[in-house]
Amino acid sequence: MDMTAQKSPGALLIIDQQQGIRRLDKPRNNPGAETHMAALLAQWRKAGWPLVHIRHISREPNSVFAPGQSGALFQPEFTPLDHEQVLEKNVPDAFINNGLEHWLRVRGIDTLVIVGVASENSVEATARSAGNLGFTTRVVTDACYTFAKSDFAGRPRSAEEVHDMAMANLQGEYAQVLLADELLATWPTP
Repeated sequence: MDMTAQKSPGALLIIDQQQGIRRLDKPRNNPGAETHMAALLAQWRKAGWPLVHIRHISREPNSVFAPGQSGALFQPEFTPLDHEQVLEKNVPDAFINNGLEHWLRVRGIDTLVIVGVASENSVEATARSAGNLGFTTRVVTDACYTFAKSDFAGRPRSAEEVHDMAMANLQGEYAQVLLADELLATWPTP
């Protein structure tokens, strides 16, 4: 069966897979997240399904994500191909001030698959907006990751706890949260 003729599982949004994120010296979860992201990226490319690379460009001049800094560059394994869509953002939510919604709507795309970093930041903010805008939204939990941080009361939380709470915040109300293998099993490799 020609999988490119089959309806795609939606647009794949890969969020903030830039070199600067690797410079954070904090404990993180999902050490295999990039492997799952790469598998999804490979499947989307092979099938010719729509995908969008989201890049954070900071307004703070000392940020590793500031324009002109090597940290703002994509990680080599996630470098977009010439024909792939790249959108920049300056805030966690990938829908703010960059035309993402318009890009999706004019192409008739109503379903999104979201992966990337950080689970409780850009991933969660983008998935919340996607759900609120009426997109069918799937977040691939093992293709997302984050870092340990303290909660509002100052209690240290592990990266796993931060990630799991972000996924709990999204599940059901804004998105369907699932594993990469579950998603890939639904859409056979072309």
